Amino acid sequence: MPTAQKQSKKATLIWTSVIVLIFGLLVIPSILKRLREDQVVDANRITMSQDALYGAAKLSYIMGESGPRAIPDFQFIDHNGGVFSQENLKGKITVLDFFFTTCPAICPIMSKNMSHLAAVFEGNDQVQFVSISINPRYDTVERLSKYKEKYNASTTQWHFLNGPVEEVYALAREGFFMIAQEDEQAPGGFEHSGLFALIDEEGFLRSSLDGFGNPIIYYRATIPIEEGADENGEEEQISLLIEDINRLIEE
Repeated sequence: MPTAQKQSKKATLIWTSVIVLIFGLLVIPSILKRLREDQVVDANRITMSQDALYGAAKLSYIMGESGPRAIPDFQFIDHNGGVFSQENLKGKITVLDFFFTTCPAICPIMSKNMSHLAAVFEGNDQVQFVSISINPRYDTVERLSKYKEKYNASTTQWHFLNGPVEEVYALAREGFFMIAQEDEQAPGGFEHSGLFALIDEEGFLRSSLDGFGNPIIYYRATIPIEEGADENGEEEQISLLIEDINRLIEE
């Protein structure tokens, strides 16, 4: 290689090393400081997009491809035989789950937790609770009404819904990205998510942010509030949900 080319290559390597050194001196201490202070995700993409559109929201919006995720249209029957649709979500803060009355595993815990929420907010017309059966062929209006009585559900605030099975599954999958399906291997013959969804008065999904600044999206519903945590150390989130409902009330 000619001497001029060697000198040019050497100069390039020197300048590259200098740039890398300067970058390290200026940027790495800042990164380490943010790591120590747990600020790595303070300006994450989700928070930035929400702040740009809605300001610094007290609770996170759950974002979809075209903005905050809204609940799609549906029309089911409630435990009184009346029509209940997405329009009934408007103007109300709603906690929603999927269940079935013969569930031998997580549903009793979920319903007990929902009953606790209903008791906390009893008489507050701004808040409602919705449980949608994933076994509507069996869970008739009469059975839903009896199940409601079993859990001391408020007559005006807690709604148990029954709808065409494929529409129920589609709402769970496409509206909430939750599991809801028949499964012979699952307890009771059905598999579903053990989660509560929080919906604001405009029909948008909302949630708290986790420790890294990302939305938790849903709330764990399968750990009894009085137990605090399960055997794996996962903490109950019903207390958090109560706080977040109150935060929505104050918005």
